[in-house]
Amino acid sequence: MQWPAGWEEFAWRRQNPWRAWGGAAALCLFFLVAMPKVPHSRTHHQFADMRNLLAGVPNTLNVISSFPLLIVGVVGFVLCLHRSCFGISVKGEIWGWAFFFAGVVGLAFGTPYYHLKPDDSRCICETFPVLICTVSLFSILIVERVDGRLGLACLFSLILLVLGSIAYERKYDDLRLRMTLTFVPSLSIPVLAFMFPAKYSHSRYWFLAAGCHLLARLAASADMKIYSSTGYIISGHSLAHIIFACVPGLLFLMLWFRNIKNQRDL
Repeated sequence: MQWPAGWEEFAWRRQNPWRAWGGAAALCLFFLVAMPKVPHSRTHHQFADMRNLLAGVPNTLNVISSFPLLIVGVVGFVLCLHRSCFGISVKGEIWGWAFFFAGVVGLAFGTPYYHLKPDDSRCICETFPVLICTVSLFSILIVERVDGRLGLACLFSLILLVLGSIAYERKYDDLRLRMTLTFVPSLSIPVLAFMFPAKYSHSRYWFLAAGCHLLARLAASADMKIYSSTGYIISGHSLAHIIFACVPGLLFLMLWFRNIKNQRDL
């Protein structure tokens, strides 16, 4: 097979793609076992900005700041079902992108529901869509850049694992599995985007989206500091919601503008 320019040095990685999946699974298992048990904490539900604005809506800005996710998620999901709009050409990509945008829509509803009355039982409505989005993006990159069948296997097996992690968390009050499914794929996505050549143009949007995701995490961790530094106008957590909405927004633009750059069989 004649590889296009830029693919030769990566050809060996595609000879045995299941080894890559086995290595990632081993890394997840190690990360899970090495961590001590992480139970729920009441401090997790304590946010800097708890003002009731707009006719007494609890935690108003934390509730309404996720609205942009609904717009991007719905439009993205609808256009994703019409493959011609996004130029999806690799078999299996449609599943990954459909689950991703469905997860974005779920997050647009789950986040306000959680912030209306933050507690352990409602938290799952926010974390579950985030996990779906994360594992979907990870699987999409596997489909596009490594192997189509492997990517689909990753998608459905990881979704089952997400469901299992939710059940495990509720039963044993242990966040380790959920944290592993959040951290490891999130770290792997930019690594995969860097290591494997892109089939499509506009691949820089993957790195821009990863940067926005990291920035949102940093803003959320600096919740009170940002709230006080902005004169108590907006908190770090509310700002994190807005920044996080840029992630599906950037990926939406990538899908809209991209075209096939490298041809290969999957």
